[in-house]
Amino acid sequence: MKKILVIARWEYVERVKSKMFLVSLLLMPLLMLSMGILPGMFAGGEDSGTRVIGVIDLYGNLTIPFADRLQHTYMNEDGNALYVVRPLTALEHVDLETARQEADAIVRTHEIDGYCLFIARSLGGILLEYRSNNPTDFHTAGRIEETVRSIVFEQTLARVGLKPQIAEELKSSVTVRTSHISGDGTPEMGFLDMFFSAYVFLMMLFFMILSSGQLLVRSVIEEKSNRIVELLVSSCSSTELMAGKVLGLSGLGFTQMAVWGLIGLLLSATLDVPPVQAGDALLFVLYFILGYLLYAAIFIGVGSPASTEQEAQQLTGYLVFILVVPLVLTIPAIQHPDATWISVLTYFPLLTPTMMALRLSIGSPSLWEILLTVAIMLVSIYGAMVAAGRIFRIAILSTGKRPGLGEILRWARGE
Repeated sequence: MKKILVIARWEYVERVKSKMFLVSLLLMPLLMLSMGILPGMFAGGEDSGTRVIGVIDLYGNLTIPFADRLQHTYMNEDGNALYVVRPLTALEHVDLETARQEADAIVRTHEIDGYCLFIARSLGGILLEYRSNNPTDFHTAGRIEETVRSIVFEQTLARVGLKPQIAEELKSSVTVRTSHISGDGTPEMGFLDMFFSAYVFLMMLFFMILSSGQLLVRSVIEEKSNRIVELLVSSCSSTELMAGKVLGLSGLGFTQMAVWGLIGLLLSATLDVPPVQAGDALLFVLYFILGYLLYAAIFIGVGSPASTEQEAQQLTGYLVFILVVPLVLTIPAIQHPDATWISVLTYFPLLTPTMMALRLSIGSPSLWEILLTVAIMLVSIYGAMVAAGRIFRIAILSTGKRPGLGEILRWARGE
């Protein structure tokens, strides 16, 4: 144990003093904060200019109310209209396809930013078609749709003799707020808060495993290429060397997580975001540690036979796909928390920490499920560490041709 601690201390101290570690310690929170703030800043700046919207009204009596409402409803900070409506009345007297072609030509010359085509349906109602050079301008398309929908609604009420004031009452908005109910019946965090806490857990685990796992493999490869490993194993066993590396680099990763967690707590307090409950927070930390240790064993077991960083990246790259799976499944899992496939994936060790983090955020797994998944993780970690130790013991001194998958599996079985 003394030798393991010496190796762990050296691995930790040498890397925690490096400039790269100090930069990454602050760079990652800044990047994540920028990812949350910059899109909103850019999205907020999109309404600074005025767009010219053409109108071809084949429905009838929509152009004037549409122009008036669109221009007076949406304003920028200076009080200027965001949209100016230009009626294309000449195109209302030609066939539909010709009207489209001529209007498209006007858009391509940038005289207008886009145009609306109002077409009356044979069974009643209206078909709205918005055509522009930027089909992903969802804000403009949504505002046009909402404006036309409200005008047609009011005109329909007027035809049946109802007052415009009734239209305003019928359009009263309803605000829905969802929240999770705890076991004692008291409301807890809202849906977005729970989703955010689960997503942050997944992202932190992803980045820590990716960075620390690659660092662990790179450390082994450097010592193999410099022949330092031969001196190390003359002073300690391969098991002690591997345990020391895992322990030291795990401490490095947990230092990162502690700093990032502290920054997150400060930000949540500043932004008035409800914190995760203490019981769930402890389970998050537990699954975080178990998940990291499992992946660390797999990384060192898969990466130690490699002779170059390119080989190691190729071998460990497949593990990244497994880490991405929970990120892809976040929305479906939150929408269907009781689905059978979620329970099945929960008991797959490589996905257990992340799937349990999702389930803790969207519900309360039973005690037996928590105990069972923790037992599965402990058994898996033990098996992965034993297999990784057997591979590591042979791989660190092997040179020449890279062993195949079958040979690595035989090493893991101790054959």
